[in-house]
Amino acid sequence: MLREFRSDFRPQVVLAVSQRVDPDTGAPAWYRIVVPGRPNGRMGWIPAAAADINPVRQLIHIDRSARRLEVWNRGRLVLKTTVAVGAPGMETPLGLFYVTWRFVPSAPVLGRFAFETSAYSRLSDWPGGGIVGIHGTFAPELLGRAVSHGCVRVSNRDILRMRRIVPVGTPIRIVA
Repeated sequence: MLREFRSDFRPQVVLAVSQRVDPDTGAPAWYRIVVPGRPNGRMGWIPAAAADINPVRQLIHIDRSARRLEVWNRGRLVLKTTVAVGAPGMETPLGLFYVTWRFVPSAPVLGRFAFETSAYSRLSDWPGGGIVGIHGTFAPELLGRAVSHGCVRVSNRDILRMRRIVPVGTPIRIVA
């Protein structure tokens, strides 16, 4: 978590993927982070003093072609479910991302719970400039299909299970 706040005053969570240590002290000097925003896949370096680092033991793995989402905790599979992904031309992006926020949505289309991610869809006019979410759905008949604008739709039952086990900062690996 960066010590500086975002413009909306929420703490800025980032995913640190590696570090450089000070050769004299052996202490971390820099962290390499996944940078949220366009284009997807950007990395950057921040001074170690600018962030508080906390380990995350969870991982969300999404297989876009199989329409499957898995949640892993400490190397153990704790949830496996069928999802809907982005439609042709609006595909859910591939790569390494992370959960940036969790919330109960006010829009019924997002189901019972939602996770904001660091991924961006091709639709820049979508909320937040095209932020990809993982969220519930009140249309479970669409699960297993490529129908969204890039978001990953999960059954309301499973998104509520994820709510209990997926913290902000959880890495998300999306593969083809």
